[in-house]
Amino acid sequence: MEGLIYLETNLYFVRHAHSKYTPDELGRPLSADGFNDAKIVTELLNREAIDYVYSSPYKRAIQTVEGVAKYIDKEIELVEDFKERILAGNPVEDFTAAIEKVWEDYDYSWKDGESNNVAQERGANATLQVLERNLGKNIVIGTHGNIMVLIMNYFDNKYGYDFWKDLEMPDIYKLSFNKMKLIDVQRIWKISNHLW
Repeated sequence: MEGLIYLETNLYFVRHAHSKYTPDELGRPLSADGFNDAKIVTELLNREAIDYVYSSPYKRAIQTVEGVAKYIDKEIELVEDFKERILAGNPVEDFTAAIEKVWEDYDYSWKDGESNNVAQERGANATLQVLERNLGKNIVIGTHGNIMVLIMNYFDNKYGYDFWKDLEMPDIYKLSFNKMKLIDVQRIWKISNHLW
């Protein structure tokens, strides 16, 4: 069509709401506060004309975005590669030091964990596949803090460790693309502070 410069695709990355800690990464549910915040996530995203909802297979990510899926009457499509980055095979003694180390050296990995480069590659590949399948659409992706920032970092390296540290739980970032090129990033969750 004449005059159509590009077809904008918007990906709404949603970091999951607060969850009750259990050692079961896959089945860890939202806390009472998390469920309350998930309702706000739903209200905010219901204003965005969402077409489809994708999510990490982890329960806390699914529960954070399932209200949006119900609103648009679509099933959530689970994507394994949107799960959180695996820091190490076993719990680390000092989480802060461990996470700082992998962000300082993208090739470094703790035992049975993923380096930044490995985790970023799987997250970015999953994102590119979603973009290819949904040009011109508005897509919600329920995910986790570290993998979300690694994906954002793939498209723009200004998103790094300090940005991750400042994320809220939940948090929502709208990434707008012209085909496969990131053209704009807006924080949706911060806007919510003025609305509620």
